[in-house]
Amino acid sequence: MFKMNRKEIFKLVKQFYEQEHKSKKFIPGSTKISCSGKTFDELEMIYLVDSALDFWLTAGRYEKSFSELLCNFIGMKYCVSTNSGTSANLLAMSAIAGKGHEIITAAAGFPTTVSPIVQNQMIPVFVDVELGSYNVDPKQIEKAITPNTIAIFLAHTMGFPFDVNEILEICEDHGIYLIEDNCDSLGAKVNGKHTGAFGLMSTCSFYPAHHITTGEGGALITNSECYKKISQSYRDWGRNCWCDTGYDNTCGKRFSQKFGELPPGYDHKFVYSHLGYNLKMTEMQAAIGCAQLEKLPSFIKKRQHNWLKLYEFFEDYTKFFILPECSFKTDPSPFGFVLTVRDSAPFRRYDIVNYLEHNQIQTRPLFAGNMVKQPCMTGVNYRISDKLTNTDKIMNDTFWIGVHPGITDEMIEYIKVRIKEFLDG
Repeated sequence: MFKMNRKEIFKLVKQFYEQEHKSKKFIPGSTKISCSGKTFDELEMIYLVDSALDFWLTAGRYEKSFSELLCNFIGMKYCVSTNSGTSANLLAMSAIAGKGHEIITAAAGFPTTVSPIVQNQMIPVFVDVELGSYNVDPKQIEKAITPNTIAIFLAHTMGFPFDVNEILEICEDHGIYLIEDNCDSLGAKVNGKHTGAFGLMSTCSFYPAHHITTGEGGALITNSECYKKISQSYRDWGRNCWCDTGYDNTCGKRFSQKFGELPPGYDHKFVYSHLGYNLKMTEMQAAIGCAQLEKLPSFIKKRQHNWLKLYEFFEDYTKFFILPECSFKTDPSPFGFVLTVRDSAPFRRYDIVNYLEHNQIQTRPLFAGNMVKQPCMTGVNYRISDKLTNTDKIMNDTFWIGVHPGITDEMIEYIKVRIKEFLDG
C-alpha cells in the first residue's frame, strides 16, 4: 500500500499554492485595491495542513507556540488566546467587571470596545478625540473621571499609539486600570516598547483585516498571573480547573478538594468559579498564526512604507485634507491611511469616496464614526463627557484607504494618479 509522509504532502501543498493562490498581475482600474486583507504564502498552508494531519482540533502544540511567540514579541508574560478580538475584549472587561462602574473610552471607535462594557453591566463614558491622531486627548480623560471610574479602555487608533505614558500617570493618580485595545496596532511602539505592554491587560485581533491573521482569532495579553487565570476561567466555561485542554489532574488534587456547597472531592474539572463562555482558539487557527508571526516584522515595514508613500503625496493637498499625525516618540504600525475632508474643501467625503470606489480603490469610514449615534446605542446606559465635536466631524468627513502588505508600489502609484485626477479637477 502506498504511504505518503508529511514532507511529500507539504511539497504538494506548495505546488497547490503556486498554482491557485500566488499573486495575480495588477490591472489598473480593474483589480480592486482593498483596504485590508490577508497576506500569505505556502508556509501558512503547510502549517495549517500539518495541524490538520495531527487532528488535534482544539488548542494544542501550535496554540502553545503561538501564545509564547506573541508574548515574546509584545514583551509580556501571559497570553490567553481566544476565538476573536471581540472575545478578548469581553474577557478583559469580564475580569474587572463591577456592576455600575464606569469605563472611559473613545466615542470615535469600534463597537466591540463598547459592547463588553455594557454586557458586564458597566457604563461606557465617551470622550472626544483629536483630529489627525484620532486618539483621545488625556485632558479629556481627566475631565471624565468620577468616583465610579474603574478603568480606561482605549484603542491605539489605526496603528498610531495614544499618549500612553500620560494616560498611565492619570491611572496611577486615580487608582484606575488601563486596558489597551491593541487590535489595530500590533507592532506599534512607544519609546521602543510595544503597544499592548503598558496596561494591566491588552487585546489583539487576528481577523483577516488585521496585521496578522488566523482567520478568526484573538488574544488577551497581561503580566498579571491573577488576571491571566481569571480571563482564562471566563474563556473556558468559567472553569476553576486550569488544566490544559486534553489533560487531567495537573494540580494533583482533582478529587480531594471542597468547593462551596458541592460534595467533598467533586471532580475539579467540573467546578466553575465564574459564569463563563467557550471562547478558545482552535489548533488550526494557531498554526496559521505561527506562520504569520514569523512574517510580522516584514508586514509592519511594508505598512510603514506604503503609509509614507501616501503621506508624501498628500502633503501637496493639505488645503483639502487634515492629514494623519504621528508623534516623534512613537513608531506606528499603520492599519490604514486616514484622511479628513476639511470644511473648506470644494467636495465632501461622499464625492471622493464614491469616485475612489468607482475606480476600484476601496475605502472605509473610521469605523463607527460616533458610537453614540449608532442604532445599537438606543436604550443603552452611557454618559458623554464634554462635547464630541471632533467625533462628529469624523463621522461626517473622515475615511481611510489601505496600506496593508498586499498593496504594491504599482498600486500606490495608481491611487495617486486617480486622486490627483479628482483633486486637480
